[in-house]
Amino acid sequence: MPLFAIAIFLSAFLLFQVQPLIARYILPWYGGSPAVWTTCLLFFQVGLLGGYAYAHGLVSFLRSKPKWQVGIHFGLLALCFLILPITPDESLKPTGESENPVLGIIKLLASTVGFPYLLLSASGPLLQHWFGDAFPGRSPYRLYAISNVGSILGLLTYPFFFEPLLAVTQQTKIWSVAFVFYALMAIACGFFLLRRIPDRPSESGGKASIPERPPWLDRILWVAFAACGSMLLLSLTNQMCQDVAVVPFLWVLPLSLYLLTFVISFDHDRWYRRRIWFPLAIIAVAAVVYLINQQFASEEMLLVWQLLIFLGTIFCGCLVCHGEMVKIKPPSHYLTGFYLAISLGGALGGLFVSLLSPLIFDGYWELHISLLFLAALGTLTALRALRKRGSKLLLIISGAASLALIGLLSNGLWKHVQECREGSLASMRGFYGVLRVYEENVLTDDYYRALYHGRISHGRQYMETPWTNLATTYYNEESGLGAAFAIHPSRYGETPLPMHIGVVGLGVGTIATYAQPEDRVRFYEINPQVETMARDHFTFLGDCRGEEKVVLGDARISLDHELQSTGSQEFDLLVVDAFSGDSIPLHLLTEEAFSLYFEHLNPDGILAVHISNLHLDLSDPVRNLAATFDRHAYRVEFAPDFDNYHSHYSDWVLISKSPDLALTLEVEGFFGEWATEEPKEIFWRDDYCNLLQVVMWE
Repeated sequence: MPLFAIAIFLSAFLLFQVQPLIARYILPWYGGSPAVWTTCLLFFQVGLLGGYAYAHGLVSFLRSKPKWQVGIHFGLLALCFLILPITPDESLKPTGESENPVLGIIKLLASTVGFPYLLLSASGPLLQHWFGDAFPGRSPYRLYAISNVGSILGLLTYPFFFEPLLAVTQQTKIWSVAFVFYALMAIACGFFLLRRIPDRPSESGGKASIPERPPWLDRILWVAFAACGSMLLLSLTNQMCQDVAVVPFLWVLPLSLYLLTFVISFDHDRWYRRRIWFPLAIIAVAAVVYLINQQFASEEMLLVWQLLIFLGTIFCGCLVCHGEMVKIKPPSHYLTGFYLAISLGGALGGLFVSLLSPLIFDGYWELHISLLFLAALGTLTALRALRKRGSKLLLIISGAASLALIGLLSNGLWKHVQECREGSLASMRGFYGVLRVYEENVLTDDYYRALYHGRISHGRQYMETPWTNLATTYYNEESGLGAAFAIHPSRYGETPLPMHIGVVGLGVGTIATYAQPEDRVRFYEINPQVETMARDHFTFLGDCRGEEKVVLGDARISLDHELQSTGSQEFDLLVVDAFSGDSIPLHLLTEEAFSLYFEHLNPDGILAVHISNLHLDLSDPVRNLAATFDRHAYRVEFAPDFDNYHSHYSDWVLISKSPDLALTLEVEGFFGEWATEEPKEIFWRDDYCNLLQVVMWE
């Protein structure tokens, strides 16, 4: 058993470590969107289904021919060696102009890790089946628990060990070497099997020795529970990532808890008890409904409590799904079919969240559907169990109580949907998230429109003259952005000079209000829907007194292409403000990114970086990057008075070659102090970013 346990453990470890590894590798290529991870996870779920289908087919059609099973599997493993290492080639980088890069991500994954991942996926059920054949009478299901332990360790070691210590290119090479070692272990398992049972027809052969087939309702429930667990995992992970950051740490924790529920469920029946986990799941779901209904509350709940609620709901909800699924597991004769049904359910849940939901919903309503699905399945299985006990009165009481709880849940979820839609003039959903335009104070002098991504405002415009060209929210004249324009040599002198202004992130185009005649403003925006919203529902771009242009595509890709093809843009001011909600695209805050920014700046140009954030303190990495390039960094913090409701709190860092910038800022009345005299030693590169260094837990 140790030989099989080690091989299965290693295959699971590699199977789940490659997921955050490759997603982290390609994340900067696709603009740092939360959808990169969900698309990757969808690919891996479908790959898992393919691997389980391959294992099921191999076992079903060649059940009495173990030599054929072993030979085919070994031959395919040998083919994998030809495509190692799994490091994606630079030629696979996207152009950055696609509105929905899902197909591009799937194609890239298929060409790099697809084949090795398929065979690793098959290892769990296939090697368990070989173990069952080699040791008749011994249950292979505990090996599934060992497999999930390997999966969890593969995930948890990534953000806490491999990611902080190694560059991503090194990680892909180490993974490839480990895959070769796994293949050798699998070969050893195959030879062991052939020594135990040579290639011969089945001796039992009679139908009496084959266990009875599981009922169709059980098979449907295998798929349904697996799909519900997958939907809960993906929808709740999406909710976390859109408001914090798209990083492996927030991918790995939910997925690890998801896998832990498999370990608990498959290890032994004693770990899962309905009377314990049903009430805990109800409490967790109630907490997450309360949390999402605080989306527009005036005060922000502490990050640690938000994460505990989301992660607790994933754990309790998925444990109910997987615990109930294991209660109706089949005899080991049908093991590969059972695993195939589980992987089918996981893939269907992933398809619903990642592909179908963005097409049919104008918000993240798949979370609401997932919670209702969990409630319905829990009710069904509870009533089914009570029916077997034969107590009609208890069945009626439990049914009524369940319907009441589902009613309360539906009411809480519908309240959130209504709150999101109330006052919404327009909404759009795509690969990069959900955008909504809200109207407030209509038919009054304070009538304005605001663009929101999730719960974070990305610009506001007053629609009544003379306030239509007022710079609002984070961009008012007292903010760091206002300071950058006020003290720039082109504006600070007696005779203003035309400026060339670059802006990474469009929003509603508020920065265009600062443009004077003969100025040029060049916006870089990855999401085409943002430009549509900005032009259709706001007038900042249309009213721009200078020349404005929106360049669609990821800013890094666009700026690099421009540098290679036409040379430096020679910006007088370059503004980096490309956040989605509170989530930040980390690839815009790396050493390579800043090198590119400075290539496009004039010698006396200013780089303005917007670092306002509820959960992350970005000041230290930005200060260190400025020092790396022998630049001076100055902080400008603005906290408006309570009655100054057109402005938001803002935190900006201005970076320049000029050592006198601080004195000029002080003379002009702009304020900002660093929290510490010296920054922490935090240095980010494209192949190394550790978000845990900047998280504000309190």
